[in-house]
Amino acid sequence: MTSKITPSQLAEKPEEKLKEKLKEIQLAEKEKLTQEKAQSLGLEYINLFGFSISDDALNLIPKKKAEELKIICFLKIGKEARIGVVNYPDKKVDNFIEELKKNQGLHIVLYLVSEHSFESALKMYERLPKIRETVRGVKITEKDIEKFKEKIKTFRDLSKEIRNVSITDLVSLIVATAIKSRASDIHIEAEKKDIKVRFRIDGVLHDVADISKDLWKKLVSRIKFLSGLLINVSDKPQDGRFTIYLKNEEIDVRVSCLPTNYGESIVLRLLMPSTAGLEFEELGLRGRAFEQLKREIQRPNGMIITTGPTGSGKTTTLYAILKKLNKPEVKIITLEDPVEYRLEGINQSQIDTEKGFTFAKGLRSILRQDPDVIMVGEIRDLDTAETAINAALTGHLVISTLHTNSAPAAIPRFLAMGVKPFLLAPALNAVIGQRLVRRICPNCKEEIKLEKEKLDRVKKILSQIPENSGYQLDLNNLKFYQGKGCEKCDFLGYKGRIGIYEVLTMNKEVEKVILSKNVSEYEMEEVAKKQGMISMVQDGLLKAIDGITTVEEVFRVTE
Repeated sequence: MTSKITPSQLAEKPEEKLKEKLKEIQLAEKEKLTQEKAQSLGLEYINLFGFSISDDALNLIPKKKAEELKIICFLKIGKEARIGVVNYPDKKVDNFIEELKKNQGLHIVLYLVSEHSFESALKMYERLPKIRETVRGVKITEKDIEKFKEKIKTFRDLSKEIRNVSITDLVSLIVATAIKSRASDIHIEAEKKDIKVRFRIDGVLHDVADISKDLWKKLVSRIKFLSGLLINVSDKPQDGRFTIYLKNEEIDVRVSCLPTNYGESIVLRLLMPSTAGLEFEELGLRGRAFEQLKREIQRPNGMIITTGPTGSGKTTTLYAILKKLNKPEVKIITLEDPVEYRLEGINQSQIDTEKGFTFAKGLRSILRQDPDVIMVGEIRDLDTAETAINAALTGHLVISTLHTNSAPAAIPRFLAMGVKPFLLAPALNAVIGQRLVRRICPNCKEEIKLEKEKLDRVKKILSQIPENSGYQLDLNNLKFYQGKGCEKCDFLGYKGRIGIYEVLTMNKEVEKVILSKNVSEYEMEEVAKKQGMISMVQDGLLKAIDGITTVEEVFRVTE
């Protein structure tokens, strides 16, 4: 509301007071216009003149960025931030806000502020202490990677180079070599005489280097410091994390320290975003199984379950399905433990059992968010199973995992939990059984002959492939391959992994068995075979005769 100037005020302080009052009126008018604009845009409005802003809120947006976009955070409480902006709508502001949400997991409320209001708030940056910006984590540049590549042709060269670097560079060297070798985990283990460094590559552990015992304490302290752990605590397990900063991606490293007889065992898990980027078509599903699953995930409701032990690639399969379904018109929400990879366009939620946020409770909350697709990281109990089944029966597509050894075993596992058969049968769309096998290195692949005993065994398994599966084989003309070993695969003969699968889909025969009183894994397997299901070992051997993997690798993961 416009202020009025009384005659007595004019008489007391004519010129200066008049100018001040006019300025005050103009500012009030501008605030009123800003407020009206905020209402028309559907935004909140605030006047920041004289508003006290905490250092925590100011530090959310660097001053340079605040001046560039005319944007400022004036309130930050936990994971909620309130941000004032002068010019809106603005695509650059939208992009910056989305980046903040993604990187820091914030809930942001946008407010429109006037130019004068913003300028007064901007002055508060002057009181912030001038602290040099630091990066927490191992900063490995592309230049470092290239330098290590020149010195380390294979991970076996790591032992030689370890002796020539400082402790700070030692961590970077080990991590860079692990990235180059495509390792998923780094194991650093104290033994009686020395320290062993081992990499898990394509699911298998390999010794890659020995470190002198006298470097042990310094190396442990360096890793603990980077991952935010207590350096002086060595008799208790600790968990932490740090980040590796590369040019095109940031790799999260989860660190676990465990006391052992000769010192602590340290395991660093490398969570690379690129490993979660597999497309549905690249999983390794083929033929009838691929077409069946492709059809089932396009259905608007029902439940898809993937089974297998830890490390069998279940999460990768779920993420590939989510990527296939991720469209602007589809709302997807996940419940994970923990959230390992960020998926753009998907709402990901992490359970917290200490606070009572379990899979079952989280799933009930998710249903109030009106999702189309729900991913539950794992079905562990009856409560979660029943909630997931009810969601599948009420218009949602639910995908999840279950710890069983095969696809047919999932049915008796659900029933053993206490799930009602008459609810499970109509809710279930498909069950996937899977394992991961190593791919033969294409650079050193060579044809081999199998021993007679092994060949007879392979022929027997392949001869049991159902006639209605779509495969026709000449069992007397089978070819097999292996990787000889070369520099490109670190002389392992393998490079990369692919899934082997079995897919059980719901039909009248399967439903009839589920509704019977007692269901065994054997019965389900027999019904699945009659429907044309190829087992995991059969799928693996088909990939072996196609030169994708080896017979030894298939038997290793399926037995």
